Amino acid sequence: MDTDLIISQLTKHFQEIVPLKEKEIALVVQKLEFIQLKKKEYLLREGQVSRHMRFIAQGSLYAYHIDEKGKENITQLGIENWWVNDLYSYLSELPSRMFIQANEDTIIVQISKANLELLYKEVPAISEFWRLKMQSAYVTLQERTFEHSRVDAYTKYRNFVTAYRNIEQRFPQYMIASYLGITVEYLSYLRKKHLSDVS
Repeated sequence: MDTDLIISQLTKHFQEIVPLKEKEIALVVQKLEFIQLKKKEYLLREGQVSRHMRFIAQGSLYAYHIDEKGKENITQLGIENWWVNDLYSYLSELPSRMFIQANEDTIIVQISKANLELLYKEVPAISEFWRLKMQSAYVTLQERTFEHSRVDAYTKYRNFVTAYRNIEQRFPQYMIASYLGITVEYLSYLRKKHLSDVS
């Protein structure tokens, strides 16, 4: 694992939203933890409390919950330069109701909640970064909730591939279908329709 390269990647990610000085970067780096996951390994399990903010440096993960019928329902997909977490558990400090699992061999950079609280005071730009990130996450959640109940499946799929161009090839079709709330067979039909529409 090339930690220097990963730190540079994360620093660039922060600086796309907020400016950071060298001494501020050094304070952030002191509080980072690195985790390597093999494919299928869990980052978080149902019943655990999420106590970290987690950045995907390499690889991909997915989050899901299991419904009363025992079916997995995928709620998040994540690739490099995305943050993945159970925000409900993190903010409420209650046990998670979801699982987060590696879809590929993955490297995670994480910051504990306690260390992040310290950084908010030591590096105010990090507080601003998370304020903007939380706003964005809320808007995305609202859009997804609206789309789930009012938008047809084809529009959902088209919006998904437009917004997340690099993600569809990284995950099995059944995961994409679960995320969109449709069957694998219907996803296959929508893909063909979309390809004919754009060709």
